[in-house]
Amino acid sequence: MRQIRCDEISKAIKNTLIKINHHLDFSLINLLKKAKSQETNSTALSVLDDILENEKIAKQGIIPLCQDTGVVVVFVTIGQKVVLDGSLEAAINQGVKAAYIEGYLRKSIVDHPFNRINTGDNTPAIIHVNLVEGDGLTMHVASKGAGSENMSRVVMLTPSDGIEGVKRLVLNTVQEAGGKPCPPIILGIGIGGNLEKSALLAKEALLRDLNDQSDDPVIRDLEKDLLDSVNAMGIGPMGLGGKTTCLAVKINTYPMHIASLPVAINIQCHSARHEVIVL
Repeated sequence: MRQIRCDEISKAIKNTLIKINHHLDFSLINLLKKAKSQETNSTALSVLDDILENEKIAKQGIIPLCQDTGVVVVFVTIGQKVVLDGSLEAAINQGVKAAYIEGYLRKSIVDHPFNRINTGDNTPAIIHVNLVEGDGLTMHVASKGAGSENMSRVVMLTPSDGIEGVKRLVLNTVQEAGGKPCPPIILGIGIGGNLEKSALLAKEALLRDLNDQSDDPVIRDLEKDLLDSVNAMGIGPMGLGGKTTCLAVKINTYPMHIASLPVAINIQCHSARHEVIVL
């Protein structure tokens, strides 16, 4: 058995949230620079320059990358041999509270769908827990803004729709979103499971390494095909035209019922803020 203190979890969550709201991942910066080198639209070039300059200012001045510092989503993988000295959920939310208050990050969470009273500290986080063998604890932490989240969708296709139906759904979703999710975007797509599983697959797909590829050759080809097709739409950075609408497409799959083809599309803006914590 291995004991992990909840205050360690809270501290790690706090430090990570403050960091990711001020720094873009190097792989994301490299994709933005690559997009800039291939762009020919002057407006698109200007927007990409602004995005990269914004990242430098945020990092140097300890200023949030975006005013929408998002809802906190945490995917926890915890070993069966781990013993905590308190509540995992409470520890995570304590870290969120400390990050958003001490880090002067915008508090965006309201307590009810209709009363909509701000909770004042950006809690509660959305937490998913996976219990595995061993004594490890890993937390994948993200700050997900509402602008791109609001453009996401879950649709229950039927098997007869097939791969072409999935392509049409993705392209229609991106077309309808236009500039609202602040492109260039990253597309996380979940195919399979059921309604809620497909949404989780899509969210987890957004947390993949930007430079990885699916092990499934069919899915790998579909990721590339969709990336090329989305960028050919000409929506461009911030919806102002250009070659760079999407930086990456990531698809996760899961077995499903013989009568179903669930598809979830989770759109991520260019300010993709997430990091892995290993305790």
